[in-house]
Amino acid sequence: MNLEDFYRVIRNGHIRAQGIVDTVPDPLLVLDQNLLVESANRAFHETFDVSQDETIGKHLYELGNGQWNIPELRLLLEDVIPKSTAIIDYQVTHDFPRLGRRTMLLTAHRLYHPDNISRTLLLSIVDATERRQQEAEKDVLLGELRHRMKNFLALVQAIARQTLVEGRSGEQYRNAFLGRFNALVRAHEFAFADNRDIALQHLIERTLEPFPAHSSAVVIESGPAVVLTPGQLQPLSLILHELATNAVKYGALSAPNGQVRIHWTVETDSARRLRLWWQEVGGPPASPPVVTGFGTRLIQVAAAELGGHPELDYGPAGLKAEIIVPLGPSSEG
Repeated sequence: MNLEDFYRVIRNGHIRAQGIVDTVPDPLLVLDQNLLVESANRAFHETFDVSQDETIGKHLYELGNGQWNIPELRLLLEDVIPKSTAIIDYQVTHDFPRLGRRTMLLTAHRLYHPDNISRTLLLSIVDATERRQQEAEKDVLLGELRHRMKNFLALVQAIARQTLVEGRSGEQYRNAFLGRFNALVRAHEFAFADNRDIALQHLIERTLEPFPAHSSAVVIESGPAVVLTPGQLQPLSLILHELATNAVKYGALSAPNGQVRIHWTVETDSARRLRLWWQEVGGPPASPPVVTGFGTRLIQVAAAELGGHPELDYGPAGLKAEIIVPLGPSSEG
């Protein structure tokens, strides 16, 4: 083989190797023992929107706006080559230039060499922003599910205690209990179903149907006609359900003569807003929780999802709550 053929073989091998690296969809960097960039694949340049001149020969800690210049990461990387260690999924959350806030997972290995003399480091970077967001959302959903189940079981116990026993046979008690229990199940299904637009009053009636221990325990005062969109339905159902659950466990609906009164208005001055009031009377005094529980946070999150906010007033007469929700043009009927 002459020198020209030899150079051709080397060149073709280099092109093929670079082609393989550029085919990898995640950003890759090849670093020397001093953590200077020897090579970067196409995904790295495209992901971080940088040129070769901004990358090759630069120190890792100088790239971008210094996003990799982390003391802990420095220590880990400096051990990879001399100690043949590895870094697996080291998380970096940072405001990256032109990308915004992202979560990246870094994995670093010493580049394989058959004689074990490699002084080169291969660093791969995976954008895990969406994965981390999904994991966080899943944690919230699981927490909400646990909270829902805990409250559901507490409500079943409350229904069992509040269903009158005196003067009833076992069959009559069973039928009365199951009637309220089935109403509770229907209310849960209603809150989480995909529904078309529904009137506010209908939502309130359906959501609170299982809770009254007697006919006057929940008073719903008629207000302006308001039609809720499917996107407004579930958050508001959750708020009402949470307020009713707390009333049964700790508030007015836990007392024989307690009562919940609900009314609402629609403001149309500068912007159209729904103001919904929940007032408890005849029950034990309400006191602010020492620690904000999941139920309170759920009310706040659901109200924020509606674009509004809740105001909770804990007083000696009972809990008062005001929910303020912006309404779109089609939210009134």
